[in-house]
Amino acid sequence: MPTTSPTQTETARALLPRATPAEAGISAAGIAAFLDAVEARGIELHSLMVVHAGRVAAEGWWAPYAPDRPHLLYSLSKSFTSTAAGFAIAEGLFSLDDKIVDLLPAHVPDDVDPAVASLTVHHVLSMSTGHTADTLEKAHELEPDDVVRGFLRQPPQDPVGSRHVYNNSCTYVVATLVAELSGTHLIDYLRPRLFEPLGITPGHWDTDGQGNALGFSGLHLTTESIAAFGQLLLAGGRWQGAQVLPEGWAELATSSHVRTDSDPATSIDWAQGYGYQFWMATHGFRGDGAYGQFCVVVPDCDLVLATTSATDNMQGILTAAWTHLLPAVGAPDADPAAAARLAERLAGLALPVVEADAGASPEVPVAFVVADGAEPGPLPAGTRVQVAPTADGWQATFAFSGGTVRIDGGPTAWVETEVTTAVGLVRSSRRGRSRSSTTVLARGGWHADGAFEADVLLAELPHRFRLRGADGVATAAWNAVPLAGMRFEAHLP
Repeated sequence: MPTTSPTQTETARALLPRATPAEAGISAAGIAAFLDAVEARGIELHSLMVVHAGRVAAEGWWAPYAPDRPHLLYSLSKSFTSTAAGFAIAEGLFSLDDKIVDLLPAHVPDDVDPAVASLTVHHVLSMSTGHTADTLEKAHELEPDDVVRGFLRQPPQDPVGSRHVYNNSCTYVVATLVAELSGTHLIDYLRPRLFEPLGITPGHWDTDGQGNALGFSGLHLTTESIAAFGQLLLAGGRWQGAQVLPEGWAELATSSHVRTDSDPATSIDWAQGYGYQFWMATHGFRGDGAYGQFCVVVPDCDLVLATTSATDNMQGILTAAWTHLLPAVGAPDADPAAAARLAERLAGLALPVVEADAGASPEVPVAFVVADGAEPGPLPAGTRVQVAPTADGWQATFAFSGGTVRIDGGPTAWVETEVTTAVGLVRSSRRGRSRSSTTVLARGGWHADGAFEADVLLAELPHRFRLRGADGVATAAWNAVPLAGMRFEAHLP
């Protein structure tokens, strides 16, 4: 049954206290200048939360994104996998100096290379295994049903510990260590140790075909949960007077353990070093994920910035933060109306939408087909899309080879559909079915020239696609291509 998208005023139980910018000791004008800079760079934010001195000074969601909705973290998930490792080490499940081949003997190939045999927990946490490129794709090719074994079959090109290369297999190995040695799924291991003490209700964690949490990606959390995690790290692992993280782990994990190479001219914040699944930054440290999922912590300024986003310009978000947010700390607002203007701006944030023409909707269903030879996108060539009028808007029916999916939409509001239909897209060993339904939001409508245009948004992902239909031909293009699959079907149950 379609429903209207939640409003931005609906909030979950607060994890962090709220304050005005002045009460929190940060300039409202500085926060507004950060927003201006991000917009000027063409960066599409989906949410942000600015925390100073432990209190939320500013927060906002670009509708239809909303406070209660978990959002895919992409590689920001790695920092939570690292945290699980910190608990496991404190509980004696393994140590930083233990060798991977000793901890996971069932995954070790008979002809394991001596350099691979020397890899320790420290090496995989810091991604300093000596490999010169990410090994995940090759690991899947070598061992489709055992990524750890596929990783252990790849000798490093350089000496172990000599260099950092961003390597998703490393995080998968860490996740496997925690899960196998604790006998608990990764998210369930973190639940009583991290999530419950902070009051976080986590979303799901995407799995591979064997049911294992990906570790390197796939965790879904709300923006405030990201901010609370950052505040926990800022406080050395303490939360409301209690030591939640193992003593010393926050400092150890967020300190540089290996040098990183990146072009300072274009991505200086990727050239500051790497900790245990945390990046060092020009100021402080961060966990980050593709397209701008950030948990930025600046201890010197007692500042946490959490964002969700859909941008290729991740450095642009950080540069705007350094330029505008850091100077705003402790700076009074000369204009007493600055806070009110900021609050009004944050309350009215919204993604750009299709402006449909009133009265242009046809009275009968209209069908479109994605043409052969169309550019690769959300809908493969030959996909038939039928758009039919409804009492409040329209319903689009997508006829995929494995099944039919119906999405409701409206011309003036985002409409929510809970998709439960399995469309038969074959899942590989790389991705399993992590959940039984997918929430989709849609908005748009008909133009006076007879063309149909609408946005279809995956509610817990940073991704949406623009669907267009005219003269019997349908086209569709992502705002940012999902890393887990180009096709819309890949993100449905």
